[in-house]
Amino acid sequence: MDFEVVARDQNSSARAGRLVTAHGVLETPAFMPCASRGVVKACSLEDVAVVGVQSVMSNAFHLLVRPGAETIQRAGGLHEFMNWPGVIATDSGGFQVFSLADAKNITDEGVILPSPLDGHEIRLTPEASVQVQNQLGADIIMAFDECTSYPCSHEDAARSMARTLRWAERSKAAHNNSAQALFGIVQGSVYPDLRTQSARATAEIGFPGYAIGGVSVGETEQEMFAAVAAVLPELPEAVPKHLLGVGIPMQMIEAVAHGIDLFDCVIPTRNARHGLLYTWEGTIRINNARYRDDFRPLSEQCDCPACTRYSRAYLHHLFRLEEAAAWRLLTLHNLRFFAQLMKQIREMIPTGDLDQLRTRVVSITTS
Repeated sequence: MDFEVVARDQNSSARAGRLVTAHGVLETPAFMPCASRGVVKACSLEDVAVVGVQSVMSNAFHLLVRPGAETIQRAGGLHEFMNWPGVIATDSGGFQVFSLADAKNITDEGVILPSPLDGHEIRLTPEASVQVQNQLGADIIMAFDECTSYPCSHEDAARSMARTLRWAERSKAAHNNSAQALFGIVQGSVYPDLRTQSARATAEIGFPGYAIGGVSVGETEQEMFAAVAAVLPELPEAVPKHLLGVGIPMQMIEAVAHGIDLFDCVIPTRNARHGLLYTWEGTIRINNARYRDDFRPLSEQCDCPACTRYSRAYLHHLFRLEEAAAWRLLTLHNLRFFAQLMKQIREMIPTGDLDQLRTRVVSITTS
């Protein structure tokens, strides 16, 4: 992996870059929709590529559970298995430590997690997580980490952060696929002193890129950006920075202004399946009865399949019927909006117009 900063914003720490991988160039800042189980829900990956998505984020734990890392390796790796020619990142399973594991089953050695399929015990360690990700063959992989809950005491956050640092060292030692870039993950909950300490120590271990984890788990926006601000000055400047699990448009713009390059989140796809759509004219809740006789497209400024072929009335009809076609079309629309948003961010960084985009996005997402 090679990363080059090609432009900077004169009014903030935002930068545009080119992330070169074995599967093509990723223009940054970039958003990765979640393909946790090897698929973006309700869509084919051909659909996803058509609306301008450059990269996707899969999950090592979910793919370990089904179909299994060995199966994907025999298929030729995740790119071949999914038939996705672009960039793929994989999360380590660290978030599942937060969401699935019982606290008593988390030790310095690793974690015991229940299988979502049948409840049998799965033992996940830094070595096992990295081995699975090596087998999957994604371009960017994540060190195994412990994501703390919110609220979390300073004492518990410090203990968890220290464990994540030990796991980072073990993850790096276990990594044996030179075609993949292993990112270290910074933790520390909402405490700036712990975030600073974690960032410095993770940078000392040394990784080609870094992710900020443990955010967007219930903390306030102010707390999240205080954590981001504490982390970024401590990391090497000339490498990519990924903010894990963040996908609210205004939060992404603000994070870019701080110096973040990469994002992943379920926001656009999950919201689409629940009928919440982003447009450049304002947000739409397609389930609302007002759209029953509205024969306009979702957005005059969007060229996705939903907007170029169908009316709001028809999409409202499909959604009320709970047709799979509605979930597909609405998901593609939101993904197209996010692709357009990231493209505009990249274009406005060198011109110094990022504040104008921020103002516009505030107006449309609060309408």
